[in-house]
Amino acid sequence: MSDAIKHECGISLIRLLKPLEYYKEKYGTAFYGVNKMYLMMEKQHNRGQDGAGFASIKLNMAPGERYISRQRSVAQQPIQDIFAQINTRINEVMRENPEYAEDVALQKRHVPYIGELLLGHVRYGTFGKNSVESVHPFLRQNNWMHRNLIVAGNFNMTNVFQLFNKLVELGQHPKEKADTITVMEKIGHFLDDAVAKVYKKLKKEGYSKFEASPQIAERLNVAKILKKASKDWDGGYAMAGLLGHGDSFVLRDPSGIRPAYYYKDDEVVVIASERPVIQTVFNAKFEDVHELDPGHAMIIKKSGSTSIEKIQEPHERKACSFERIYFSRGSDAEIYQERKELGRLLMPEVLKHIDHDTQNTVFSYIPNTAETSFYGMVEAAQAELDKQKADEILSRRNELDKAGLEEILSKKLRTEKIAIKDVKLRTFITEDSSRDDLVAHVYDVTYGVVKETDNLVIIDDSIVRGTTLKKSIIKMLSRLNPKKIVVVSSAPQIRYPDCYGIDMAKLQDFIAFRAAVDLLKENGKEHIIDDVYQKCLSQVDFEDKEVINYVKEVYEPFTDEEISERIAQLLKDETIKPEVSVIYQKVDNLHKACPKNLGDWYFTGDYPTAGGNRVVNRAFINYVEGNLKRAY
Repeated sequence: MSDAIKHECGISLIRLLKPLEYYKEKYGTAFYGVNKMYLMMEKQHNRGQDGAGFASIKLNMAPGERYISRQRSVAQQPIQDIFAQINTRINEVMRENPEYAEDVALQKRHVPYIGELLLGHVRYGTFGKNSVESVHPFLRQNNWMHRNLIVAGNFNMTNVFQLFNKLVELGQHPKEKADTITVMEKIGHFLDDAVAKVYKKLKKEGYSKFEASPQIAERLNVAKILKKASKDWDGGYAMAGLLGHGDSFVLRDPSGIRPAYYYKDDEVVVIASERPVIQTVFNAKFEDVHELDPGHAMIIKKSGSTSIEKIQEPHERKACSFERIYFSRGSDAEIYQERKELGRLLMPEVLKHIDHDTQNTVFSYIPNTAETSFYGMVEAAQAELDKQKADEILSRRNELDKAGLEEILSKKLRTEKIAIKDVKLRTFITEDSSRDDLVAHVYDVTYGVVKETDNLVIIDDSIVRGTTLKKSIIKMLSRLNPKKIVVVSSAPQIRYPDCYGIDMAKLQDFIAFRAAVDLLKENGKEHIIDDVYQKCLSQVDFEDKEVINYVKEVYEPFTDEEISERIAQLLKDETIKPEVSVIYQKVDNLHKACPKNLGDWYFTGDYPTAGGNRVVNRAFINYVEGNLKRAY
């Protein structure tokens, strides 16, 4: 993606099912879980670079012995920073106590971080400041072991303010309105309530307070707690939690918006945001890594027993398609094929824009996330060239000699690496005119491979704001003096805010929205903006389920092609000599390529939860009123 937008967070949960002595004997270290968590987090680094966090719980520790450890960082390389601190602390303890080296029981008692239950998180900040206090996992502490709660997630809630108010109604006093705090406190409230009820029952059965503790751990119904806590949640989420005594869970939202995968064998239970991460780190087969169903939770009891429980009634599956287009690692077997298909499906439209002239066209991509879609587009282009060669051979079969046949067969598709990102370049000057000149040089180009008679087709995985395209990439490409530049997006036009995890909150940021508004003004339909504004205002006090997405009316007067044409005009200024065209993926083709992930609200405005319509209307109200606040 040439435009920088906020990404998804990533979660990793590891539950070791054997005693630590087992891993010491088999793998040579009791730090097996910590090492695996480091790999899990690094393999999901693509999902978060604003911060990272790690937490661990040791099972069956005696009173007075530390059983919870946590480390968080917002350093430039947060994952490395966390594990450098962990390693430093571990090495200090081991160096001061050499007798621990071969005694795993002593290591568990005295060395931090090496518990049987581990939780990792990589974060992109979407709510609150990027301080260490905003980094997951969050910890809710209590002297009762069972009431300690650690939470981390990949999520955004659309109704965070309503959730906050309900906590206040319950008599709580949350320290922040951030959705992570409200979610944790909601779970914590019902956890406290459940622990109290179980203890009350045990007391009637004659158990002392001391005797009750292990019984509480055994009898605590985590699924019931999650059902009560998540009843009013509106958003996309994959929520992970650890309880102090050793229970743990990962809960997925009812629409399956945010992803979660799990793997289990006789040594370990693992849950993560991405399947190939688990495959790589644990050498697991594709078919052994399963997707957690929407509305369900995987619950791992202190005993090590696991179950998958339905927490909320699943809705129509609307898993985020942006996961497939951009966020998730392309090494996933399904995602790799889907991204290739996205490129292939664009080829008919590309051929129209180059008049089927594949011989005088150079195909390339904007590094590096669009590379897989590029392969799919090139395969389709090669098929078209092969067809052209076959047609030419058949039309000339009576006159072709060997030299003529070799000439036709020698025609090859022209693919080049044209755009090269200079990752070392930093736009350190904030003054606009100076900064724009620096931005224009973030990308460089390969000279000498494009002729003035050539079309230059370059694919990006998505075009959100168009800022980098306009200020950098198209300017750089125009220096090659092609006849025409065709910019291709493997994703459809992004028209609406996302409110479930991706930080795309302001309508005016989207070049598709700016193009539609531009067309409304040009065609004397500017009144639609005020009409939509009034309709949005009229719904402010409605219940979420009654709210309609009226922002769709901004786009209705125009075809996709008309908006794409206006986007091309917005991307081009007077310094650009070649003709510029923009091609976007069709929504129907997106669904063909990604049939299991039909969440498309940022393209269509069809939000999977009731809160989505409220968010998009609030975003439009903010746009008209010049309010730069986020809409959720």
